[in-house]
Amino acid sequence: MNTLENNIADDYDSPWKEGMELYFKELMQFFFPDIAARIAWDKGHQFLDKELQQVVRDAEIGRKHADKLVRVWSLENEPFHVMIHIEVQSDKDPDFARRPI
Repeated sequence: MNTLENNIADDYDSPWKEGMELYFKELMQFFFPDIAARIAWDKGHQFLDKELQQVVRDAEIGRKHADKLVRVWSLENEPFHVMIHIEVQSDKDPDFARRPI
């Protein structure tokens, strides 16, 4: 397999990141119901990918990073941000749960 095929075959993150955008509300309601209940969904939400890239580029945090930064509005009409990172595990790793965050 050439390098281009390797990059395409090993791109596990992109579909998840696209899914996070398409189903953000459902993701929040399923995984973080307490936070989702505080969001005014009728006000919409905004993905801040360019702002997140700037923060990650400026930070010295190694491989730790968020996949998505989202601006939402609280039920009290206050803006707040949600940072999400999803780790896609494609191979069995018995130490996965004990890996440092």
